[in-house]
Amino acid sequence: MRRLPFLLEVGVEEIPDRMIPSALEDLRSSFERLAAEQGLADGLLVRTDATPRRLVLQVENLPERQADREEWVLGPPRSAAFQEGRPTPAAEGFARKMGVAVSDLIVRETPRGEYVACRRSIPGRPAREILSELLPGLILGIHFPKTMYWPGKGGPRFIRPIRWLVALLGDQVVPFEIAGVRTGNISRGHRLLGSASIPVTPADYAEQLRRNYVLVAADERRRKIEQDIVRLLEGTGLRLRPDPALLTTLVYLTEYPTAILGSFDAEFLTLPEEVLVTVMRHHQKYFSLEDAQGRLAPYFIAVLNTDGDPEGLVRQGHERVLRARFNDARFFWEVDQHRKLEDRVPMLAQVTYQARLGTYLDKARRMARLGRRLALLLKTDPAPVERAALLAKCDLTTEMVKEFTELQGIMGGLYARRQGEPEEVWRAIYEHYRPESMDDPIPSTLTGCLVALADKLDALQGCFRLGLVPSGSRDPFALRRAAQGVVRILVEGNLALPLRRLIARDAALVEFFEDRLRYYFREVRGFRYDEVNAVLAAGWDDLTDLESRLTALRQVRPTENFEPLAVSFKRIKNILRQAGILAASSEARAVREEILEAGPERELWQAFQRLRRQVARRRRRKQYREALEAIASLRPAVDRFFDKVLVNAPDPAIRENRLNMLSRLLQEFSSIADFSEIVTTQEEN
Repeated sequence: MRRLPFLLEVGVEEIPDRMIPSALEDLRSSFERLAAEQGLADGLLVRTDATPRRLVLQVENLPERQADREEWVLGPPRSAAFQEGRPTPAAEGFARKMGVAVSDLIVRETPRGEYVACRRSIPGRPAREILSELLPGLILGIHFPKTMYWPGKGGPRFIRPIRWLVALLGDQVVPFEIAGVRTGNISRGHRLLGSASIPVTPADYAEQLRRNYVLVAADERRRKIEQDIVRLLEGTGLRLRPDPALLTTLVYLTEYPTAILGSFDAEFLTLPEEVLVTVMRHHQKYFSLEDAQGRLAPYFIAVLNTDGDPEGLVRQGHERVLRARFNDARFFWEVDQHRKLEDRVPMLAQVTYQARLGTYLDKARRMARLGRRLALLLKTDPAPVERAALLAKCDLTTEMVKEFTELQGIMGGLYARRQGEPEEVWRAIYEHYRPESMDDPIPSTLTGCLVALADKLDALQGCFRLGLVPSGSRDPFALRRAAQGVVRILVEGNLALPLRRLIARDAALVEFFEDRLRYYFREVRGFRYDEVNAVLAAGWDDLTDLESRLTALRQVRPTENFEPLAVSFKRIKNILRQAGILAASSEARAVREEILEAGPERELWQAFQRLRRQVARRRRRKQYREALEAIASLRPAVDRFFDKVLVNAPDPAIRENRLNMLSRLLQEFSSIADFSEIVTTQEEN
């Protein structure tokens, strides 16, 4: 069967850069799913690309048509089709309908009984025909956080209006239409530099657009930006401050990127570096540069969506805009110094945090109380924690943060330092939003960690109390990020705080944190999912202790007794479940030693008693590896017990005693990790 290249280009008005990567992934996965459902997926090579004005799907080796297939078609029941060995009108009618002789019908056994049947050959449909039917739905089904109606109310919804469509299977157009826009083989070049009508084929698509100042591949645009920067900085003594996130933004803001070098007046370097970098990065999309000593230099790199700036006019325009922004920042910096942070605390009463959770003054007071409680739990001085927590949100009332909201917390720390607050306090304010992502470090001081915890826990507890719980992709209060921040601070900061007790009043919040713990220890720390489940099932509160138990479990797992004992624990758990006995209730279930049978039963009990004290001692000392190794050493005794002893003995007293013994064993030895949660090699196979 012939295989053909396929090209799909959806031309649109400018798509927001942050929405493009996820849209491409959705487009790729949706097409692969469509191809699989239609029997066209074998051997496909699928690639997606995008610029602000187009989403592109390119496929190699798409079958020209579906493979022919055969299926069985059931007719009437045998009893209705044949009577006394002769076909009835029902059989004759079915044969006529299928276009075969009655003698070609056969009898097939089905769950409903015997039916006459006929094998029917179904020719495969052309891929072009299938794509023509299904691509409009696939395109309009691409997920975006927000969409719009076009050309008017009641029209289709998409991120932006679709202006042109290219759909080519080989050299043939795949015909379909969306809101009056019909497919063809005509693409468009750069809005200013290229042609508005470019005939393309799957083979020459990228090259034709490159001639019209569109670099379709994001990797090619990224390389061009990087190469331009290297060329601009050669011989200047300047170095780029790497900013991968900004680079990705610029890649998806441009179709033909060109970097230029600009400068600003060195007098602005008297402003805090954080202010200058924030203005350049967040407001102007400029890269910052530094000198050989690592100090911020009075230069920047801007990336244009054009082929150059030979006369420097665009550069001069960027420099004028940046000068105005820096003048604004200098004005705000000077004005804000007229009022100390502590004098701004009452002003927080005028700033709403959340309608039902009160003002930022309410939040600051809650943070101070919670911060004090956390400090006392760790037996550290609560005074600097309370002070930093009370001042942490005051910069929300400053002119600088009103204009440059990305500087929340940072400006508070800078103002606190300038106003003479102790380093412990100003640094905690400066860092209390950390970590804002998985790549962001946690606060660098204990005080900072406690203020950050108080901020995040207050948000989580307040929102969950009001039922403002994240749902699906919706998380308007960034509660997942807050919870992940709490987990990282506790684990990476080695803070032995009782998290579960702090949130115990809200069962939904406890469950939410369990999900975050599973994600963190699996995806970030690399523990296996069953190891995480096993340790969480044994209980969690102090996350430093949880990490220690996980590490010990991973170390003990390769030992010879570990997996066989896990199999035995699963067996014990199943026996107790079937008997209606929960391990948690075993304290009330005494084991009568006098009726234990000599041999494997009594030997298991004696081994358990001996190990129980040993394990408890090592558990108290947090020697979890040694404790788990001791538990695993019980494996031979457990094996002998199950080989030689009938748990469900005929005598009720003996049966109950054996169940009680197993219940005690399961409970005592599941306090570090629940072995029954471990997926063994046998189960994986």
